[in-house]
Amino acid sequence: MPDRIIDQVAELVREVAHTIVLPRFQHLSAAEVHQKSPGDLVTIADQESEKALTRGLTALLPGSVVVGEEAVAADPTVRDRLSGDGAVWIVDPVDGTNNFAAGRTPFCVMVALVRDGETTAAWILDVVADRLTVAESGSGAYRDGVRVKTRTDDPGAGALHGVIAHKYFPDDLRQQVLSTAAGLGGFTTGRHCAGYEYPAVATDEQQFAMFWRILPWDHVPGALIVRESGGVVRHLDGSEHRPAGHQRGLLTAANEDIWNTVHTTLFSSGPPATS
Repeated sequence: MPDRIIDQVAELVREVAHTIVLPRFQHLSAAEVHQKSPGDLVTIADQESEKALTRGLTALLPGSVVVGEEAVAADPTVRDRLSGDGAVWIVDPVDGTNNFAAGRTPFCVMVALVRDGETTAAWILDVVADRLTVAESGSGAYRDGVRVKTRTDDPGAGALHGVIAHKYFPDDLRQQVLSTAAGLGGFTTGRHCAGYEYPAVATDEQQFAMFWRILPWDHVPGALIVRESGGVVRHLDGSEHRPAGHQRGLLTAANEDIWNTVHTTLFSSGPPATS
């Protein structure tokens, strides 16, 4: 992919974040926040950010299409575009909307480019920190222009710290994981923003992150960033995460050995069913 496209998308993401999203941070009125479903919010910033990104991205790459979180909320068949050929942009206009709506950080703007079913590039902007993480397939991952790489060793289960975002876990899986997680060094339930959690694995702020509900706009950008920095992103049965997939349960880790250590610690009796 030409560097020009990488840079143009980065500029677009920053422009939308700074002109549409950030000015509304801690300045939303009650009329500008709605529930799509219980506990799942959308704001005027999400809606306007997605519209601006859709216009800008399709202009940069004529003939491309967009799968955006809010477009799919309005018409679930939009997600089917990921199963087709050609260039598809995945857009999360405000990742961490609940944080954003509550006046908290972190929240991010995320974009990924999928070509013929494979993720080829990804951009994640931490809006308030103004920190941009970019990855291109085969070319590595970079934060603000500096290459990032995951750790290459495995210090053992007792030294590993990360995220187990168990909010959406089935009850039996939650009970299993919470009983076995004591074998790890420690975990939190996360910052409620996948755009924060994936780069944190890439930069060794944490060594793993586990999720259940897998929506493409939440996970495709970060998955490429982790992989291009040297990490692993797989479903709980060991299969690779794919942009068009509908499988639930995902474990990302800094490297193969850490993935295996975390997985074995949490699922000593075997991986759970994810269908």
